[in-house]
Amino acid sequence: MASVRLLCVLGLGLALAAPAEARRAAPKVSEYAPTMPQPLPAPPANGAIFQVSLGYAPLTSGARASMVGDLVTIVLTERTAAQKTNTASTDRSGNAGLTPPTSGPLSFFKASDASAGASATFSGKGGATQSNQLTGAVTVTVQQVLPNGNLVVRGEKHLTLNRGDEFVQISGIIRPVDIDSQNQVLSTRVADARITYSGKGEIARASSQGWLGRFFSRVSPF
Repeated sequence: MASVRLLCVLGLGLALAAPAEARRAAPKVSEYAPTMPQPLPAPPANGAIFQVSLGYAPLTSGARASMVGDLVTIVLTERTAAQKTNTASTDRSGNAGLTPPTSGPLSFFKASDASAGASATFSGKGGATQSNQLTGAVTVTVQQVLPNGNLVVRGEKHLTLNRGDEFVQISGIIRPVDIDSQNQVLSTRVADARITYSGKGEIARASSQGWLGRFFSRVSPF
């Protein structure tokens, strides 16, 4: 009977933890598929040689991305640091006493028998420090050109190594004026940025907690 219960617990843990691990290890590649250029509309029959709608880009813009399907390189320069400390202390004490009369029926009381005192002391301290850094470059495609001229971009880099796979995915909104002459833009200039760095394989599995350990850490009341 005990073995049956153990098998039920193991099965439940596998059902709860394995899908979560699969979702975390397998990125959604379809959401970051490259956006292909849209076909150019037919030129209007107005007899003019110059047509702005036919993929026109001014000479001053150079090779900067400006249309759906164009490529732009996002230079990852993410660096964050946070630190928090907290200290608290309290101290409280009190005393009360009663002096009995020296004569009469209560004279047998002593002063030490009619005194009371109390004290309480508390001291607490906490701290937390966290830092993250991500560098590199990812070339993405323009998904959409907004009415104000800003560009919605998205893309990913998929690296297959001898010990697993690595994924770098990014999406967000950039301004054309932030694109330099090398068709690059800093990740700190990307609005509504979604940057994901993940992986799967032997190294990723070795650095994560097992599914049974995750199950017991969830249900443990301690």
